[in-house]
Amino acid sequence: MANNPIQNQIASAVCALTNAKDAFHIESIQSLWSGYGEIARYQLVGANQQTAVVKHIAPPEQSHHPRGWNTQHSHTRKLQSYRVETAWYQHWANLCTFDCRVPRCFGVEQFEQTSVIVLEDLDQAGFTLRKSVLNQNEYLACVRWLAHFHGRFLGLGPEKSPHHGLWPEGTYWHLDTRPDELAAMEEGELKSKASLIDKALKNAEFQTIVHGDAKVANFCFSESASHEENNTVAAVDFQYVGFGCGMKDLAYFMGSCLDEEQCQAQYSSTLNYYFAELAKALAHHHTHVDAKAVEQEWRALFPMAWADFERFLAGWMPTHKKRNRFSYTLTQQALSILG
Repeated sequence: MANNPIQNQIASAVCALTNAKDAFHIESIQSLWSGYGEIARYQLVGANQQTAVVKHIAPPEQSHHPRGWNTQHSHTRKLQSYRVETAWYQHWANLCTFDCRVPRCFGVEQFEQTSVIVLEDLDQAGFTLRKSVLNQNEYLACVRWLAHFHGRFLGLGPEKSPHHGLWPEGTYWHLDTRPDELAAMEEGELKSKASLIDKALKNAEFQTIVHGDAKVANFCFSESASHEENNTVAAVDFQYVGFGCGMKDLAYFMGSCLDEEQCQAQYSSTLNYYFAELAKALAHHHTHVDAKAVEQEWRALFPMAWADFERFLAGWMPTHKKRNRFSYTLTQQALSILG
């Protein structure tokens, strides 16, 4: 074990949870947002697996937000997000199938001021690649992952899972947790109808579990991902997992990896592919659900989901590059539906 007392404490927890004889911190993978800890890789000795990934959550006494959003709302939301992620890995992640692959959780250890989540190393499982730009097959693989994830958990809502531990409303940008950003928005129709957009999504008949931060950076790809779209991605980072309409994830994902022209060109084909895959997932997991009814409702809500994220950006970072003509058009479409 290392000379670092914190790393020794974590290594002891890793050994207990993985049945390793010893564990060594071999690299820091990344720091957590605003200095709330780190994700690191540990070498295991005498265990069934060679390595494990540890998410060490250690909130700072004073947090630093890269965009300057250092508010009590922000701090409270982050602390809750780690409690949610812990609950996800303890109680929900094992329900995911290979079609919506996530890392296996070896266990969670709580210390006085910090906690660690010990996870399967997806690199060792074959998901070795991280991407910032996707080719078509890689893009479809992520869309497929979302469809099967939403299909797996369709029909669940907080009222049906009162002790779920997840966000009652998934996604990090939803209105109830973003009063500071709403207040910062310029006056206009998007601001005045923000609660109506939120209500339309909340009142969807068909609800599922949403990832809540389904951007490209949170997908891990296998070597085969560039030439075949099936079973070639896994997803990580479940801090904002919770209940909601699946379109929130899909709209956010599209905006995370497609520019304005690509969004316009792939809008229809993306929705068609997603709903074809969702129908397959529902046929497997929920044979009683009418896939066409889900598609009809969610297709109509896609512009609403897009406008919901546009509302967040308009308050958080009005000059963001994602606020383009395609985004404006879909947002106007949603606003016109609301009347």
